[in-house]
Amino acid sequence: MSIEPQIVDVDHAGKPRRFIFVLMKDFTMLCFAAAVESLRIANRTAGKELYTWDIMAEGAEDAVCSNGCAFQVNNDLTELERDDTVMLCGGVNVQQATTKRTLNWLRREARRGVTIAGLCTAGYTMAKAGLLDGKKATIHWENQDSFTEEFDEVELTKSVFVIDGNRITTAGGTASIDLMIKLIADQHGEDLANAVADILIYSSIRTDQDTQRLSIPTRIGVRHPKLSRVIQMMEQNIEEPISPAILAKEVGMSTRQLERLFRRYLSRSPKRYYMELRLQKARNLLMQTDMTVINVALACGFASPSHFSKCYRSHYDTTPYRERGSHAARLSV
Repeated sequence: MSIEPQIVDVDHAGKPRRFIFVLMKDFTMLCFAAAVESLRIANRTAGKELYTWDIMAEGAEDAVCSNGCAFQVNNDLTELERDDTVMLCGGVNVQQATTKRTLNWLRREARRGVTIAGLCTAGYTMAKAGLLDGKKATIHWENQDSFTEEFDEVELTKSVFVIDGNRITTAGGTASIDLMIKLIADQHGEDLANAVADILIYSSIRTDQDTQRLSIPTRIGVRHPKLSRVIQMMEQNIEEPISPAILAKEVGMSTRQLERLFRRYLSRSPKRYYMELRLQKARNLLMQTDMTVINVALACGFASPSHFSKCYRSHYDTTPYRERGSHAARLSV
């Protein structure tokens, strides 16, 4: 039995707004599906065609997302109308998916005044095309370190989504819903936007003031204010690590008390935990950038490549050079 939704009265007699979804290689299915479903539900709830959409990919070839599902696309990268909105859908290995043709197409459409949004990791492609210079933006938290290293002219935030003029970026996943609800509300009002959220069973609508990651207590499963504060300081000071003595002093503890706190809740010393954070960032940079191993080491607070390599091998059971080489080999398959 089909249940018809309660129609939300929307005063709209103009032309539907058209969204162009550009599916990059290995794009994230969730960010695409969340965005397009929001538009479909808005039309159904309003009882009229407020939005249309088209699906494009370079070469008009079937687009395969990161989970292996393939999508049939409608068009190649073609010239758009000025009032179209591009939704560039990125995912894993976005650097390799960012081709010269895609960059040139984005630059051309940007010059024509088209609004361009980067979902999930596609903010990288927008930045590579120079579309985010001098603007605020966001990207999935796993890509924040590498993005910051490569694009210092972009004001990167940790927000769920960012709208800066006709440039839009999201952090991925369900952030697409938050963005679409915002766009629907701006164009057709809060009643319609809230109705769309209800049908999606989306009860906690986030704004561009919300950050994408869980709070530190939620992430580590421990609600201890001093421990959370120390971890926050560690995460904010990777390139120039702070000594355990100074960390302890900042939260009004002795070094021994800090050691006991970490042992009790995280089963490791503060020094070990800090090292793991630094190595995690190093691995992201090795995978996502072309930075030399030496520069990666320096960006993660290691005084020498040899010390970095020793620590990396101890933690990941491989060297930074081999890690990068095996990653490149996997991408070429």
